[in-house]
Amino acid sequence: MPDHSRYAVFYAPPPGALADFGAAWLGWDAADGACRSHPVIEGLPRPVEDITETPRKYGFHGTLKPPFRLAAGSSRAALEADLAALAERHAPVILDGLMLARLGGFLALVPEGDTTDLSALAADCVRGLDTHRAPPSHAELEKRRHDGLTPAQQGNLDRWGYPYVMEAFHFHLTLTGRLPRAEAKTVKAALAPLLKQLLPQPFRIGDLCLFGEAADGRFHILTRHPLGP
Repeated sequence: MPDHSRYAVFYAPPPGALADFGAAWLGWDAADGACRSHPVIEGLPRPVEDITETPRKYGFHGTLKPPFRLAAGSSRAALEADLAALAERHAPVILDGLMLARLGGFLALVPEGDTTDLSALAADCVRGLDTHRAPPSHAELEKRRHDGLTPAQQGNLDRWGYPYVMEAFHFHLTLTGRLPRAEAKTVKAALAPLLKQLLPQPFRIGDLCLFGEAADGRFHILTRHPLGP
């Protein structure tokens, strides 16, 4: 039996001010596997714990290969070995920076500048590690299938188990659950001055993190794999 119910390949900021803020804001530190006290922020329309309830279990991250169950015949050790080899094939990704934006009804940090190299890295994670992914159940597919998916996204769901990969991939570090437009605007205004000094310029992705979903239902950072030889 695997020691985690699901695995994923995420970007997670290295230890530092941005990682600390993300862990506190969400209330969950995936690196230490510990809850964190939410910051006191003036001007929010609701308590931080309500605003961040949906993304909390995943920790502060940017998805590269979405969560999946291990395939029969695979193992965590084999997955880690293939992830380490994949990381060695890619140089670190350097982008212009990160910015706070509203994305599909929620707030997230999104990259600035050309994301070609980042998209290629994500596509290789999805494709190159797919032998480790168990096919999703019918219930899992139906949960992710909805009327708003494009034909390409439907195809991704059927082929890769998740709609927002390959050409539909948009890297982001989620900060909130879905918010009404007015609330999103208010939360964005409250967060913007706090994040101004924390957002990196340039923004460097220097490693890939293997995350695992533990029995507590929360995701934990298991290993970091540096990009490049």
